[in-house]
Amino acid sequence: MKGYIHQLESFGCADGPGSRFIIFFQGCQMRCKFCHNPDTWDITKGTEYTAEELIKEALSCKSYWNKKGGITVSGGEPLMQIDFLIELFILAKEKGINTCIDTAGGPFTKEGEWFEKFKKLMEVTDILLMDIKHINEEEHVKLTGVSGKNVVEMFRYLDEIKKPIWIRHVLTPGITDNDEYLTQTRDFIRTLSNVQRVEVLPYHGLGAMKYKELGIDYVLKDVESPTAERVANAKAILECDKYTAWRD
Repeated sequence: MKGYIHQLESFGCADGPGSRFIIFFQGCQMRCKFCHNPDTWDITKGTEYTAEELIKEALSCKSYWNKKGGITVSGGEPLMQIDFLIELFILAKEKGINTCIDTAGGPFTKEGEWFEKFKKLMEVTDILLMDIKHINEEEHVKLTGVSGKNVVEMFRYLDEIKKPIWIRHVLTPGITDNDEYLTQTRDFIRTLSNVQRVEVLPYHGLGAMKYKELGIDYVLKDVESPTAERVANAKAILECDKYTAWRD
């Protein structure tokens, strides 16, 4: 089996515990207005790798990892290639590698064969980084082009099985930088018992050039990054300092 991979990063320190080898998967069904990697959307544009090739690449960087380091798969959306991801993580666990998934949860469903595969994947997954794109369903559809109801369902399931997660929330002026929505997001997070970390990611327009190169209209081209004060406000509302388990 081969997976479609966008790129590899040998040393990452912001995508899971410790230092990580990052594998960016190709393919994503969401069309987030603030996405800075539109070149990952089309799954067929990736480079093909086997799981063995990726593990070999990762292990060549193992000397950079500390006790908590390992592999993080990101995207794109890695859950779009769940069969390959299971094979990759089974091999990783055979090699004693810590495994992390950075996902927006778009493909998640509790129905049929896919869910059975997901349960198998969770057996070889140590932690997940989960995006909350928008807490409001109508606004989620406007922002991403798809419903977020199944993402909420994924959060609930991960809480049910006590799988550790870090939550990330992109703060975008005029879209998510809204105290009412931030409060609703906080209240949702409070219902979860498996959250180890909550991060606010300030919006930036650094991916605008990619849209131009791909001939795609960048609808947020006139949106500025949030001020330091608004970022601090969001962190306070979301109680980011409350979640300290990841620091242990």
